[in-house]
Order: sequence, then structure tokens, then C-alpha cells
Amino acid sequence: MTTDAEIRRAETPDNLEVFPEPDAYLDWQRDEGVKVIVDYAFEDLARIELGDWERKGGRGAIINIPNPLLLNDSHIVEISPGGSSEPEHHLYEEMVYIVSGRGATSVWLEGGAEQTFEWHAGSLFSIPLNAWYRHFNASGTEPARYLGVTNAPPVLRWWRNREFVFNNDFRFTDRFGGDGDYFSGSGTLYQRRKWASNFIPNAPDMQLYDYLTRGAGGVNASLEMAGNVTKAHISEFPVGTYKKAHRHGPGAHLVILSGEGFSLLWNGDEQSDLRKADWKTGGMVIVPADRTFHQHFNGGPTRARYLALRPGTGLVNGPRSSDLSVNEGGGQIEYEDESPRVHEIFEAELAQNGAPCRMKAFIPWCTGEVGPTRARDT
Repeated sequence: MTTDAEIRRAETPDNLEVFPEPDAYLDWQRDEGVKVIVDYAFEDLARIELGDWERKGGRGAIINIPNPLLLNDSHIVEISPGGSSEPEHHLYEEMVYIVSGRGATSVWLEGGAEQTFEWHAGSLFSIPLNAWYRHFNASGTEPARYLGVTNAPPVLRWWRNREFVFNNDFRFTDRFGGDGDYFSGSGTLYQRRKWASNFIPNAPDMQLYDYLTRGAGGVNASLEMAGNVTKAHISEFPVGTYKKAHRHGPGAHLVILSGEGFSLLWNGDEQSDLRKADWKTGGMVIVPADRTFHQHFNGGPTRARYLALRPGTGLVNGPRSSDLSVNEGGGQIEYEDESPRVHEIFEAELAQNGAPCRMKAFIPWCTGEVGPTRARDT
């Protein structure tokens, strides 16, 4: 039996220094000299003020949620009329959504032929991992602006070596081999509404499929792009309706593709920290924390659609607890379990906009009309 007398105990000296453990991602941000915005709700991506960003060959800003974990970040970049970005490649994934303008992107592997495809506002694509790329603005009079959601924070923090991340010559040919139709816009539909494609020409009008789990007649498509761990999906819900509240990990960037409304976000069971984030086409809301419930409401006279760009887990067909009721150990609040306060806020918003509530089929205390029950109803 070991006694305390046998434990080898050393005296701790006074005045020891703190171990200088770096934060490779925040250090990179600082050295880039780029503007950094810490927030999670933006009414209009086109109006975010930018600063100079040499790496991108124009103006830009990095958006971080107020959460030190940072599973991802987003880059808002603007290319001047007739201009182009600097060629670059990197070991973090990047999903690109075109906020405004029109142009083209060239992608190539070291020593290989370039592939160039055109894009416009509403296009979505992913840069293949570690492939070289360069963006071009096709307009001589108007700037082009895009949102890039990346997993740069964990990648830089894992490796702690910028030379490795930004000047690595490894070619991920299993993801991109230079094949000519890679960015053609074609794709394959799989079970559970999964659409595999590397280029979505027009995300605001892409065809979607019934998604009954989240309620209120919504439709959805999950996107598999460029072999990424980073995931994306597009959801749409009808006039006068809202989605079920749910929670999952932080970092899901919700870009509003059409409509107007708001999201409610809260952490505590009593909703004491409830925040209402209003949005319209071109806005964005980001889930800020691991336990943040969030719920999305169509408060306007037209369909509401959003694009969600979020961190992935790498699991193959992993469990989605956010689709399972909190009563069963999941992360979703069913309509019958939600606080009456939620519906009161929604009806008040609709009244201000002169729109009817169409949730009667789901909320017994709704004062509006029946509206959708299952499938898409616009």
C-alpha cells in the first residue's frame, strides 16, 4: 500500500513564468492585419464595412462568433471592379457564397491545367482542399463581394505552422483531380435529401425536398461538396410559419437567401437571455454557442429560405440529435412543448407586417389560420 510519505513531492518555486502557449489562429489574424468582427447577427452582408486585406488582393474582414472554441470562421471579401484576388492555396476547407456581383474563379493543381467557371450573386461552390485558386470580377463598374466560411481556426491551431498550412504542395487528388466537369453544376441526389455537387449555380432557386421533421411544411436539401468535412444545407419554409427550435454545436452560418423574418436565440431554459435577431434577404445569423437554442420565423409576405454553412464531424451518417425531441434526449423542442411566449412574439411580428399566422395545424393556441400541414405549401 502506497503512503503519502512515499509520494515524490517537489516544492513549487515562486515566480514561475506562464507557459507561452500560442494561439496560432489569433496570431495569424493579427499578422494579416485584417479587420476582425466579433458578433453573430448581421442584417445585411453587403453593408458590412471592410478593411484592406493584402492576401485577398482587395478589401475584407474576418467574422468570429463570441466563442473562444471557434470551429470555423467566415471571410467577407470584396473584389474591385475589373480586379482579381491573389492566387493562393491552403489546407483549410472553404465554402464560397457570392453575395453580389458576377465573375469567375480559376482552380488548378500545381503543374496542372486551370479550370475556370463563371458565377453570379447567389452562386455557391467550394474550393477543393489545397488547390490553387483565383477569383475575378467580371464587371468593370461594380465590385463583387463573397462570403467564405472556412475551418481555418482549428486547422491553424492543430498544426501551428503557417508554412505547412499555406505552402504545402500535397495534392488531394481524391477530392480534385483536375477533371473538366468538376464545376459544371451537375450532381447526384441520394437518400435523406443529399445533393452531391461542387457548384450550385443559383442557391436561392435550387429545388428542395420535403423535410417534415423540422415542421411547418418546410423543404430542404443537404449539400455534399468537394469531399468536405464542412457541411451545408438549404431550407425553405412557407409564409406565416416557423421552424422548430433546436440546438447543436456552434458555428452554423445561416445566410438568408430570400424572405424576411427573425431568429430567436437563447441558452437558458427560462429564455432569460433571449435575443431576437431580425433578418432579410442578404442577412446572416450564426449559432454562437454549443447549447444555444435557435428558432427561425418567416415574418414576411413571401417564402423564406436560408443557406446553412456549418462545421462537420467527419462521421459517416452520424446521429443528428438536433432532429430528436429534448424529451427523448435530443436537441429539438417540439411545437407542443415550446413556450407560449414564442408564438406570441411571432403573431405580434406578423400583425406589424399585416400578414396572417398559418400555424393553426401545429399550435393549438394559434389565433391564425390552418395553413400548411405536411408538404410544401407556397
